[in-house]
Amino acid sequence: MEYLHLIGGFVYGLIVLIVMIKILMDNRQPSNTMAWILVLWFFPLLGLLLYFFFGQNTRKERAITQNSLDQLTKRSMMEFVEQEDLHLPKAHQPLMRLFKNQNMALPFKDNEVEIYTDGYQFFPALLRAIKNAHHHIHIDIFIFSDDELGTLVADALIDKAKEGVEVRVIYDDVGSWRVKNSFFERMRDSGVDVHAFMPVKFPAFTSKVNYRNHRKLIIIDGTIGFMGGMNIATRYVKGVGNMAWRDTNIMVRGGAVYGIQCAFLVDWYFVDHTLITNRRYYPEQDPRIDNNCLAQVVTSSPISPWPDIMQGYVRVLLEARRYVYMESPYFLPTEPILFAMRTAALTGVDVRLMIPARSDAMIVQSASISYVMETLEAGVKVYLYEAGFNHSKLLVSDDSISTCGSTNVDFRSFEHDFESNIFFYDEGMALRMKSVFLADQEHCQLIEDVRKVEGRSFLRRLWESLLRIFSPLM
Repeated sequence: MEYLHLIGGFVYGLIVLIVMIKILMDNRQPSNTMAWILVLWFFPLLGLLLYFFFGQNTRKERAITQNSLDQLTKRSMMEFVEQEDLHLPKAHQPLMRLFKNQNMALPFKDNEVEIYTDGYQFFPALLRAIKNAHHHIHIDIFIFSDDELGTLVADALIDKAKEGVEVRVIYDDVGSWRVKNSFFERMRDSGVDVHAFMPVKFPAFTSKVNYRNHRKLIIIDGTIGFMGGMNIATRYVKGVGNMAWRDTNIMVRGGAVYGIQCAFLVDWYFVDHTLITNRRYYPEQDPRIDNNCLAQVVTSSPISPWPDIMQGYVRVLLEARRYVYMESPYFLPTEPILFAMRTAALTGVDVRLMIPARSDAMIVQSASISYVMETLEAGVKVYLYEAGFNHSKLLVSDDSISTCGSTNVDFRSFEHDFESNIFFYDEGMALRMKSVFLADQEHCQLIEDVRKVEGRSFLRRLWESLLRIFSPLM
C-alpha cells in the first residue's frame, strides 16, 4: 500500500510538472504564468481541475479559416472602397491601421448615433426597431434572461419570425446558464434560429467554459445597429435588490452598421457553420446621413493572435495630450494597461477612472483595490460611482476619440472573452461621450488622497494582495 502511495504521488507530481512546463511554453504574461504556477503549487488537486477548466490557452488556435474570414469581410471591404470623400484624421491613422491590419476592422463614415444610458431608453428603442424590421434581425448577446423583459423581447422576435422575417439569435451558454432550455426552444419552435455559443456539456465540459462570448450586437435589416454593455434582462430597468443598474448602449445608423453586421456574421459562422455574404445583409445606407463621423467596429477574442482592443486602449492612453476618461464596472488591469495609465498620468494627462462604489462581485472588488492604489500614486483620479452599480464600459480622450462596447478593463475582457467595441473618430461623438462621463461623475465620490484608502487593517490589505496574485485568473 505504501508503494501505491509513492507511485501515485510520483505520477501526480509528474502531471503537475508537465502542466507547469506547458504553462511556461505558452509564453503568457509573466503575471498570468506565475498565478497559474502558484495555484498548482498551493492547491494541488484543485489547481489541476481549475487549469483543466479555466487555464488552457487557446489564443493560437484558429476557430475559423482564413478563407471563410476573407469571404465574410469581403462585403464590408467593398463598401469601404466605395466610400467617397473619406477623410481619415491624421492623428488617428496609426490606430486605424492597427485595427485594420490585425482585426480587418475598417473605418466607415456617415454615421448617426443615439446614446442610451439606462434600460428605460434602450429597450423601447430596441422593441421599436424589432417591430419595424422587414428582412432580418440578428442578435448576439451574453445574457438573454428568462424574465419579464426577456420574454417581451422573445415574443417580439417570435412575432417577426411568423411574419417571415429572418431572426437569428446567439446567446452565451455560460452567461445564460440560469435560463431553461425551454425558453429558447419556444423561440426555435416558432421559427427563430437560435444557437448557444460554445455550449458547455459533460463530457465536453473543458477549458472552453473559460472563453465566453461577452459581445452585445444587434442588427436590424442591416441599417440599424446596437452595441454596448446591456444584456437582455430586467436588471437594467428594475435593478437588483436595492441597487440600480447604470449602463451605456448606442444605436448606430450609417456605414458602421456594416462593421457590426460583419462581426455578427463571423460569430454566426462560428456557431452555425453557415457562410452568409449575400448583398441583402449589406444594404445601401440612408443617403441623408452625410457626415464625416468615422467609426470602426473592433472585436477581440482569445483565438486572435493579439489582444486588439487592449492594444487600442494602450495606444489611446499613451497618445493622449489632455485627458482620458474611462468607465468600467471591474478594474483588474493587465500590466500594459496599468503601465499606460500610470505613464499618461505622470506626464500630466488628466486620467480619470470611474468604477462602482459597490460591485456585484465583491471578491473582484477586493482584488482591484491594490491596482487602484497604484493608479492613485501616479496621479490618476479615481471616482467611485454611488448611484447604483455602474456597468458602463466607455472611454473618451482629447475631444477627438471615444469608444463604447462590451469590454471591461480587466484580464477577462482583454484576454479571455470574445468582445466588441466601436471606436469613433469624431469631435461631436467625443463631446457627447464626455458629457455622459461628466454626468455620471456628479454621482461619484472622488478618492482624493492615497491615505484615505490606506487605513485598512493589515489582514484586509494582506487579503487584497493575495487576491491580486490571482487576478489574472478571475
